[in-house]
Amino acid sequence: MVPNEALQFKGILQLLLHFQWTWVGFFGGVGANLEWFMQNILPEFSKNGICFDFIETIYNFGMENQFKEIGQWSEKVYTTVMNSKANVAILYGDALSMVIFRMLLSLPRVEDMLQKTKGEVWILTAQMEMKSYPGQTYWDTQLFDGALSLAIHSNEVQGFQEFLQSRSPSDSKEDGFIKDFWALAFGCMFPNSFLRNSWQFEYIGNCTGEEKLENLPQPYLEMNMIGHSYSIYNAVHAVAHAVNALYSSKVSRAMMEGKRKKLPNLQPWQLHQFLRYIKFNNSAGDKISFDQNGEIEAGFDVINWVTYPNQSIVRMKVGKMDPHGPLDKAVSINEDAIEWHNCFNQVLPLSVCSESCYPGYRKQKKEGEPFCCYDCFPCPDGKISNQTDMADCFQCEGNYYPNQEQNACIPKVVTFLSYREPLGFSLASGVLFFVLNTALVLKIFVKHHNTPIVKGNNRSLTYTLLLSLLLCFLCALLFIGQPKKVTCLLQQTVFGIVFSVAVSSVLAKTITVVLAFLATKPGSKMRKWVGKRQANTIILLSTLIQVGICAVWLVTAPPFPDVDMYSVTGEIVLECNEGSATMFYCVLGYMGFLAIASFTVAFLARKLPNSFNEAKFITFSMLVFCSVWLSFIPTYLSTKGKYIVAVEIFSILASSAGLLGCIFFPKCYIIVLKPELNTKKQIKMRKC
Repeated sequence: MVPNEALQFKGILQLLLHFQWTWVGFFGGVGANLEWFMQNILPEFSKNGICFDFIETIYNFGMENQFKEIGQWSEKVYTTVMNSKANVAILYGDALSMVIFRMLLSLPRVEDMLQKTKGEVWILTAQMEMKSYPGQTYWDTQLFDGALSLAIHSNEVQGFQEFLQSRSPSDSKEDGFIKDFWALAFGCMFPNSFLRNSWQFEYIGNCTGEEKLENLPQPYLEMNMIGHSYSIYNAVHAVAHAVNALYSSKVSRAMMEGKRKKLPNLQPWQLHQFLRYIKFNNSAGDKISFDQNGEIEAGFDVINWVTYPNQSIVRMKVGKMDPHGPLDKAVSINEDAIEWHNCFNQVLPLSVCSESCYPGYRKQKKEGEPFCCYDCFPCPDGKISNQTDMADCFQCEGNYYPNQEQNACIPKVVTFLSYREPLGFSLASGVLFFVLNTALVLKIFVKHHNTPIVKGNNRSLTYTLLLSLLLCFLCALLFIGQPKKVTCLLQQTVFGIVFSVAVSSVLAKTITVVLAFLATKPGSKMRKWVGKRQANTIILLSTLIQVGICAVWLVTAPPFPDVDMYSVTGEIVLECNEGSATMFYCVLGYMGFLAIASFTVAFLARKLPNSFNEAKFITFSMLVFCSVWLSFIPTYLSTKGKYIVAVEIFSILASSAGLLGCIFFPKCYIIVLKPELNTKKQIKMRKC
């Protein structure tokens, strides 16, 4: 008739999970099967996140030197309760355990100490009641104020209180138990009572039988139908239904044939098979049945014990639970109806080893302590936690990124270097500015193409260089705007080929200067190497090598539009993937080779005594060019997102502007502002 202990502890586990109490204490009562608890129940609690701060046993009377032992036990209880972070303690045992526990806690030494302790929410098992033996009736019950207990489900049976109030020893001659109960309850004595010679019983006089049960203090006698009474009530009716079923069975009728007036002798074991299948509705409206193990199929009531200074106790039913149901849906509790211990100020008590780690933080277990004790640390960059007490943080999906608090994922912004944003607009404006300047320089040189300063520096090479620089500036526009398949294919290849033409033109100019000097020497065989054909050959061969590299690149691993979702927090960067980083650096490396060759030759020829020597200007322009692209590589590798494109555009503009400014602006200055110096006579007199 009483659900087994495993179901009771499952109900207690449901209760702890409902209130989110994860850090609890445990007192095992006298005779409690602690070994069974440690082996079967403790692992189940741990699996569901419940830790025990302490597991203690109630002191067992009957030990030798009990006063010394009681003192040690009381100090142990005081230290345990005072040092514990747990505000919840489970008290496991029977009615006798409660009596002894109250007796021990009522000792002067313990009582004085416990008055200084914090409040505690006691959780009691179903078989525990606030019973009082003679002498305990007026003991303080405030320690258990606000306690919660599981109780066997019960309902009020009509007429139960009237039945109790009508009971008296005079009209229960066949009930010997009631006289003993009466004597203990009222502290009186009946003649020939077995209690007369008991040293533990002190009575005040003889019993009259007229005493009223309703006048007894509540801790001593419950006048309402509680779980134990309800179980007995249902047990009696279950046996009655089983007996009725037995006598109504075909077997019984066969046994009674010819002996209808005499019932057969009934053996207890004969009721077992009938009890197992008994189902009936009792007078309180509850359905009574048993499971395959012969245990009653019933849930638990959640009872809140409210105590008052006058020692009265009110047991309020505040909820119910089905221990057979899932842990997260089996409890139904009216929290507003619960009266907590007065030290909690009617606020739901907390009982945790560590404060909860809020979203944005993760748990890290404290060394040497149970798993319920932990520290909270912020999530690392790029990760979030969106629930309380998460063991680890996690990364957002590709299209999302962590917010500042790192407790939620928010959508990323799609971005690329656009003409509409300030950076893209500024770079595009820079391109336009340099294109116009290059076109202006080209116009000046075309207009003054017959002047000595233009003719003296290989006019065709000059035009080739200016046109290639014009295209260099324009190719920067391929990098601005949303990446497309065509633009990705053209960006690096056009940039590499056009720059190779420009640098090879500079190289051809430098070599031309050297050959021209050597050809001026008497008897020199270098005259046949001076001319337009040699310069054009240098440009063509140098450019074809770069074209070959780009062709291999486009065939093997061409660039393509790509999406970078992880480099920049909060952004989805649309970019052109090089396809092959090796080929990209081969293109840059070849350009670097041409630039270094031009710089070396120009540096060696910078002091040649030739009137039209451009070597000094070319040396300085190549120095600027090499400096820009050498600084480009580490900057390119350390930059993320759309700023990678901006860095490459800036390098294109800076290196091209270096060539344009260092080689052509000094000549434009003479052509436009100092035309008197642009004559053969003046040029021959100058040392360039």
